[in-house]
Amino acid sequence: MWDSAVVALGMFLNPLHLCMLLVGTIEGVVIGLLPGMGGTACVAILLPFIYQMGPHTAMAMLVGALAVVHTSDTITAVLIGTPASSASAATVLDGHPMARQGQAARALSAAFLSSLIGGFIGVIALTLSIPVARPLVLSFGSPELFMLCFLGLGFAAFLTGEAPLKGLVSAALGLLVGAVGVAPSVAHYRYTFDQLYLMDGLPLVCVALGLFGVAEVVDLLAGGGKIAERMDLGHGWMQGVRDVVQYRWLLVRGALIGVWVGILPGIGASAGSWMSYGHAVVVSKDREQFGKGDVRGIIAPEAANNAVEAGDLIPTLLFSVPGGAPSAILMGALIVFGIQPGPRMIQEHMDLLFTIIWSFALANIIGAALCLALVVPLARLTAIRFDYLAPAILIIMIFGAYQSSRHLGDLAVMLGLGLLGWGMKRLGWARPPFLIAFVLSNPTERYLWISVNRYGLSWLTRPGALIILGILVASLVYWFVSRKRTKPSETVQASSEWRFRPKAVFTLALMLLLAAAAWDASGFPFYAGLLPLVVAIPGVAMAAGQFVLDLRGRDQKDEVLDLATSEAAASREGTLRALLVFAIIVAYYGLIVAVGFRVATLVFLVGFLRFLPRAGWGRTALYTAGMFAVIEAFAWLLDMELAEGIWQVWP
Repeated sequence: MWDSAVVALGMFLNPLHLCMLLVGTIEGVVIGLLPGMGGTACVAILLPFIYQMGPHTAMAMLVGALAVVHTSDTITAVLIGTPASSASAATVLDGHPMARQGQAARALSAAFLSSLIGGFIGVIALTLSIPVARPLVLSFGSPELFMLCFLGLGFAAFLTGEAPLKGLVSAALGLLVGAVGVAPSVAHYRYTFDQLYLMDGLPLVCVALGLFGVAEVVDLLAGGGKIAERMDLGHGWMQGVRDVVQYRWLLVRGALIGVWVGILPGIGASAGSWMSYGHAVVVSKDREQFGKGDVRGIIAPEAANNAVEAGDLIPTLLFSVPGGAPSAILMGALIVFGIQPGPRMIQEHMDLLFTIIWSFALANIIGAALCLALVVPLARLTAIRFDYLAPAILIIMIFGAYQSSRHLGDLAVMLGLGLLGWGMKRLGWARPPFLIAFVLSNPTERYLWISVNRYGLSWLTRPGALIILGILVASLVYWFVSRKRTKPSETVQASSEWRFRPKAVFTLALMLLLAAAAWDASGFPFYAGLLPLVVAIPGVAMAAGQFVLDLRGRDQKDEVLDLATSEAAASREGTLRALLVFAIIVAYYGLIVAVGFRVATLVFLVGFLRFLPRAGWGRTALYTAGMFAVIEAFAWLLDMELAEGIWQVWP
């Protein structure tokens, strides 16, 4: 094993790998500043650019971005009081009060150092888990691997929100979208509607960018204005370092909590940071300053959220069970290169596993150093109006999505799933279960087919499969019991008056979609229709149950909107702005189809900048020239193509 670590280190020190690691780290630092983007969007934006790279180089770039996104999101949380991601929400409680007291520098230095050390503890845990988990993983057969996929789906569906039915329906949709194309067991095409583009299935790039990238950009644009106002940093950089040394054992415990939460699939960095923050409050004798500017309330959660990402890689790489949406994208990227995480990766690609470990460790150092050195200009970036940042992000996503199969259908899929992702976010549906299920769809179906074909139904009685099923059942029982104890029962009374419930309409649409999928799957050959029917029929029943709950108004109070309230008016106004943004993006796509990427991008940039932020002609010209320079440089360096329009390819 350690021989592989030395070989991986030699490959990792290749200048190209280090350069791509730096690119990923810089992207992760910048994206981490933007509220709502988070680790999933950060990795998804880079995903289109890996196809011209080798697996080692690609993993260095993706892991570099993922390792630092929770380091830079601290800047927004401390200076502005707005969590850039849910994982930095706990840091806001004490970080922003410290900034208001003139101690922003102390808070930031303590946070950056805690993130750095927390990430290293996570890397050590990942490294030490390999010799422990290796013999266990290598003993698994197809029934155990199927149950591991089932375990990941169950965790993702139940543990990513307060509405388990929504999580399960979201996972069912992800599995069905992953089933588009040829079945892995028999030569039969599913859900292709006689379209050649769909016969190879939907690219992971387009699914991830649509659900998280496009949806988040539209949501932020609909809000309008600046990301936030900036605040002076003050002094106390060295005091923050001394704070970390003073509370070093609190930092270690917080990081270990983060690693443990990361190992549990579907929990996420947000839960890890809050659990670590709660631990800091519980073990402290003097708790009066928590929430008012206590540096311990920064050290504990910041150590945890970076350690969570390293912990997420343990089930992802060793057991093929993604710990969260970002690690699901990493797993999908490995599958693109023909590398299946789990037993085969441990047997055949141990050097790549250590490349990921080396990348995570070095990216933590680079990310903390960049944040510390560039905190002043990075803090200014948060004061830029988002409608200046949005066109660049959208163009890069569209340019990148086209590279997955170099078909204009990629862009249509990305925009369609972007609309779905925005609707899910707007109406309280968890999107990570969808993405995790999409990534797990192919291995889940393959292991199910092998198990049924080889063992019949006797595979259900294998000890390994029963143990994994028992872990899932015990976890879900514990989750339900703890939720009953900790969450007070709040019932929203149904009203006889007419109320606008968009959630019920959305749920009904999903239910009809699942029903149509089940009806279509009933005509497939047995092995081709096995997984779609197993997923779609229960999915219809669960969606029907959620539809009844939505009609009765039994969800959270703010989800039942009276048409006369100001809250409903604000919601309608935001929805209309978001739909306008979607219309602009769809028009941009139509221009690409008609006249090609270059001309369409020129028209889009000039029109967008002049219409939304109302930029002057000089600023518009400078922005457009810079954007074209970046795109052309990427296309030349990585041998990437720019989409051609109908008029360019017409005979």
